[in-house]
Amino acid sequence: MHPPLTLHRHPMCAEIIEEFQKCHIDHPIGKFFGECTELKIKLDRCFPQEKAVKRKVNFEESKKLRERLQALRKENAEAEA
Repeated sequence: MHPPLTLHRHPMCAEIIEEFQKCHIDHPIGKFFGECTELKIKLDRCFPQEKAVKRKVNFEESKKLRERLQALRKENAEAEA
């Protein structure tokens, strides 16, 4: 099972998603007998890679936000003292 195949949510895998959807359209019966399996395997490999990149970016953003918040707390503590 894979997540919803929306292109705007998966920009790194967009090309593979388009190929996969085209394969399903071109082979309406064959898709049940493995006609599009290679593309499905590519998708299954692409999604975790994409998620790892997003996770890294989110971690870096949260790290910056945490540092900024700590600096604000320190300034407030110094101002109160």
